[in-house]
Parts: sequence; structure tokens; C-alpha cells
Amino acid sequence: MNKQTLLTAAKYVAIGLITLFMLGVVAGGGIFLYQVHKAPALSEKKLVATTSSKIYDSENNLIADLGSEKRVNAATSDIPTDLVRAIVAIEDHRFFNHRGVDSVRILGAFLNNLRRGNRQGGSTLTQQLIKLTYFSTSSADQTLSRKIQEAWLAVQLERKATKQEIITYYVNKVYMSNGNYGMQTAAKSYYGKDLKDLSLAQTALLAGMPQAPNQYDPYTKPEAAKNRRNLVLSEMYKLKYISAEQYEKAVNTPVTDGLQSLKNSASYPAYMDNYLKQVIEQVQEETGYNLLTTGMEVYTNVNRAAQERLWNIYNSNEYVAYPDDELQVASTIIDATTGKVIAQLGARNQASNVSFGTNQAVETNRDWGSTMKPITDYAPAIENGIYTSTATYISDAPYNYPGTTTPVYNWDMRYFGNITIQYALQESRNVPAVKTLEAVGLSKSKKFLSRLGINYPEMVYANAISSNTTKSDRKYGASSEKMAAAYAAFANGGTYYKPQYVSRVVFSDGTSKDFSNQGTTAMKETTAYMMTNMLKTVLTSGTGTNAAISGVYQAGKTGTSNYSDDELAKLTKPYGGSSVVTPDELFVGYTQKYSMAVWTGYTNRLTPVLDDGVKVATDVYRAMMSYLSESGTEDWEMPSGLYRSGNYVFLANATNRYQQNYYNSTSSSILEESSTSSNSQESSTQESSSSSSSSSSSSSTEPSASTSTNSPNNSRNSETPPARNR
Repeated sequence: MNKQTLLTAAKYVAIGLITLFMLGVVAGGGIFLYQVHKAPALSEKKLVATTSSKIYDSENNLIADLGSEKRVNAATSDIPTDLVRAIVAIEDHRFFNHRGVDSVRILGAFLNNLRRGNRQGGSTLTQQLIKLTYFSTSSADQTLSRKIQEAWLAVQLERKATKQEIITYYVNKVYMSNGNYGMQTAAKSYYGKDLKDLSLAQTALLAGMPQAPNQYDPYTKPEAAKNRRNLVLSEMYKLKYISAEQYEKAVNTPVTDGLQSLKNSASYPAYMDNYLKQVIEQVQEETGYNLLTTGMEVYTNVNRAAQERLWNIYNSNEYVAYPDDELQVASTIIDATTGKVIAQLGARNQASNVSFGTNQAVETNRDWGSTMKPITDYAPAIENGIYTSTATYISDAPYNYPGTTTPVYNWDMRYFGNITIQYALQESRNVPAVKTLEAVGLSKSKKFLSRLGINYPEMVYANAISSNTTKSDRKYGASSEKMAAAYAAFANGGTYYKPQYVSRVVFSDGTSKDFSNQGTTAMKETTAYMMTNMLKTVLTSGTGTNAAISGVYQAGKTGTSNYSDDELAKLTKPYGGSSVVTPDELFVGYTQKYSMAVWTGYTNRLTPVLDDGVKVATDVYRAMMSYLSESGTEDWEMPSGLYRSGNYVFLANATNRYQQNYYNSTSSSILEESSTSSNSQESSTQESSSSSSSSSSSSSTEPSASTSTNSPNNSRNSETPPARNR
């Protein structure tokens, strides 16, 4: 190929590339113009509008009008220079140097993301204001078209408004926690002052809150609030907005300095606070919009009468004899046929002046003990064909956690020999539970639990009787919300429904979104029925007789966690003479219609629940389920593929009526994984009451016992085997 030919080819290639570039420019310009055309109209009315979201109950009655109760707007002249500098320092260093979109900031964010592998936004303060006013914050909505529209409106706003006016819009628009909208409102509420009268430390605190107002709430999250405030001050110092002396004085100021007691000015009943917090979270998760900053109508699944009744059960002595005012309760009630959360409450004697604080009903930082046995051990064993009848025998005999020399103890340090799995569950024996998990295998159990909405970063054999995890993330472990949803699958024949607080949202532009919940198959109908058949005996003859309600068809499981030996020496009140010393006492029960999970304990885990408090969980359940079952309940119908003999249920294809003991104390069976003594241990415990009856219709007399469960050390982590506990 000669030189002339090469030059000709190069010319055509260059022409082609230029053409493609021009076409790309034209196409890009077309897309840009199209998206700009679709962008909402910029309006000052929208920028200064008072955000108000209306929340309705399941019967479309108004519960709350969020945003209407508290708002004091600040004029531009009312905003002090320190606040402007604090906002700019933490949100947009180059605010006064760009015209709505900052190419330098975008490039810097891009390079940072490449270097560190994380995501850093390049939005300006003006763009944040536009997003708060017009768009959702959902990651699903962070599309190219949305970014184009956001940038276009930001540029247009910068043309029409001064920097001071944009700051003013922002200061008055942001949500500041505890029902406060706008920073002037927050200044009045938190400090009883105008913005201009705040100290530097107080100003920095307010400036840092809008990104996560509830997370940086100085009343409920003082440490996080302090760290955020100090970050704002650090950025101000780097930009030379404040001196070293000012910085040192401000960072050493207590975060509580000047805070006054919050006044209750919520526009909704106190009994709705916990539920509304979950509504806000679900709307944010599903739509990307924060209903505290974006006006909308939200239709929820709350049964207002049930929610109020639950509040009264918690906060009066009419239904339950509480040992003291400090014992806490958290519970969730779910419609088992739909997954709709009809009622939820996270604490007794809640402070009425704090909005959307911690909701223990959805927290996974406490151990659910033996209530885990049905879903972790026995249901997956039945589902995987390991047990083909509720009369299958298993040996309750000395036994170690698989792969270790660590013994598994029953609460009473006794062993009953060969017993049916029904009796083992009824009396909450620990050894059969761990043996069952060994037979199932950790991986199969983990998969089964995942189908019920319960996840672990990793499972150990101690999880046969405990929900403790190695990580504190709320997505792991168990809560009243998760347990009610999991047991609901037993109630409805095997379908798992994700807990649903919201049924429908209507946005400010008139468009709407329906929240559907189709459910997924978690287990066979035969598995669900066999589990229900066994769990009925917990209430009729086992550890949960205190939860029984005359004339009501129901099933359930008790649970009790325990302290380690080291923790027992640190308890906050004497426990000598008490037969039960536990940080957590629990109950999960259900009818065909409703599933309810109840946690009881003290906020300080080292304050034990003693004899006089162990019945509270079942008392609360009984009081609430009695109310919900006033119109009567129906018994479960046995599905095809099963047959009954006496009190036991068998798969139709079972080889023999009473199976051999699945494996004895020396069997190794299916060891999928080996757990180490550092992460596998347990103990157990019970819920109270009865039981020393023998299971009728058994070919051998089955002894009686109490219940069990476990809870290794601290809130979530199980590093050493738990001691025996009742």
C-alpha cells in the first residue's frame, strides 16, 4: 500500500470520526433539549411552599398532617453570616463561584470515585434545593434525564435569584427532625432563640443536620450529632471562615449546650409516632421521596383502633401487671393473609416531645432466643424431608455443638432421652433443636430463613436457638417486625409477605403509586401445617400456656435469652432467688388471620427481667390477640398430602408411622460446615407456666420440662457459648 493510499484512507477515517462526533453532538443536544422541555416549570411558589403531607389510616381517615404544625420562615436579613458559611462549608465549597452547576466539583467527585471506589456526589447546593423541591432522592431516579432536568433548573434558578435568596430558600425548606421544618423553626424549638442569636457551635449543628436529620438529632443521637457538628466546624476552619481559637472553643462545647426541652406540638396522636416513622421509611425506600419535605397523600395499612388498643395495653395497668415503669415492650401485628402491618409499637411510656425516635419494634439488636427454633430448625427439616412426621423421635442426650467440644445445655441441665420433635418443640429443648439444625445444614437453613425475610452475614450452630449475629446492621438478625412476618407464613399456608405499612401514595402532581404485595412461596403448605400443629401444643401443654385464649385457634412459641457468666457479675439489680434471669423475654403467636411478635426487656440490657416480669410478653400477646379475635377464629384445615394419627401429623408418603430416632448423640450426620467454639454456643430458656404433662398419643411417656432459648453475650454478637439459663 503506497503513501497516497494511506493518506486517502486516513482522510476518510478522519471524516468518519468527525461525522460521528457531530452526529453525537446533535443527538446529545436533541436529548438535552427534549429533557429540558420535559422539566417542571421553575416557580417561586414551589421554592417557598410549606410542605405538608397528609397521612390516612386503613379506612381513609386522616391521621396526621405532617409539616403543617411547625414552621417559622427566616427572611434573608435574619440569616447570620456564620450560618451561611457553615452551610457552604459542609454542602458546597464553591457555592459563590458557580452558576448552578459546578464542573470543577463534578470532575473532583468523578476522580475521587475512581480512586476510592465509592460514590461521591457532585451536586451543588442549588441542585440540592431543586431536588428537595421537585424530585425524589431514590437511586432509581438518578437517571441521565433527571440529572439534565435538575442541572437545567439549577442554572435557571441562578439566573433569576441571587445567592442570598437561594440560601434563604434552602434554610427554610430543609427538614430538621422532631417535626421542625426550616432552620429558624429548629433554632426556636431547640434553643429558644433566633438564628442570629445562636453560638457558633449551635449554628454548626443546625447546618449539618439536613443531610440526615433524624440521624443527627442532638436529643436522640447526641454522639452522631456531635461528630457531624465537628465536621462542619473542621470544614469551616479549613476554608478560613473561623479562627483556630473559635474552632477549638466550638468543638469543645457540649453538643447539648443550650438545648431546651422539646415541646410536643405534633399534629397526630402519640400512639401513631412509631408507625408513622416506618411509613416515612417505606415511602422513601419505595419512591425516593421524603414525605417530610415533599407534600403528598399517603394511605397506610394501620388499623387505628388496634393501634390505640396496643398503646393502652402498653401504657396502663388495665390489661397487664407490669413489674415497673421501666420494663419495655416492642411488638408488631401483621395481617397474615396480606403482609399488611396493622399495628406496631416500639416502647412503653414514650416521650411525647420526640418525633420519630428509635423504634425497637424494627430493631435487631436483641436476641429472639427459642422463638427462632421453628423457623431455623424444625420447619427447614420438614421442608427438606429430614422429618416426615411430627412424631419423629430424636434423642435429648448429652451432645456438643458440631465440630466443637462445647456442650449444648438444656435450661434444667436434664436430658429426656428419646422424645418426639413435637414434644421437643413444645418444651423448647435445646439439644434436639441444635441436632435438627445439624441435620438440616447451615446453608439450607440460611436459605430457608432468607425466604422468610431473616438474614445472617453467616450462620453458626448457636443460631439454632438464638438470633444473635456477628454484624450490627439492621438487615441481619430478627425483630418483632421480621418475626411476625416469618410466622405469618405458617399461618397462611407457606407464603411470605414483606411487611407493608403503605398501600398507596398520591403525589403533589396528581400521579399515584400503589404498593402491591404478591407474596412469595417460602415453604410447602404441608410444612406450614405440620409446624402449626406442633406449635399449637406450646399453648395447650407447653411453655406458652399463659398465652392461651379460650375458644381461639392459635399457635406460637416462647423465647428467653440469657447472660454470659461475665455479664451476670455486672447486672444492675440483684437477682438472687429468681428462677429466671434474662435480658429478653419473647413470644410469637398467630391465628389464621393475624401474626404477632412481642419482645420484652429493659433498654439497658444489663437490667434483667426476673420472675415477676417473664409473663409480660405472653400477657401482652393475650390481651391484644383477645381483642383482635373477638369476632371468632377458624381452625386450620389439613391440606392434601398429610394424614393424622392421634395428636401427630404424617406425610402421606412417610415410610413408617413412628420413625426411628433420626440420629443419636454420637451421629455426625450432614456436617456442611464446622463451627468453632468461638462462635457456636447457646443456652436456653423459657416463658413460664405449665408443663409437665406427657404428650398424649406417644408410644412412650415423654417427660415434661420448661422452655429454652439462648442469648450469648451482648446485644448481637455471640463470641462465647452462653451459660445455661431458663
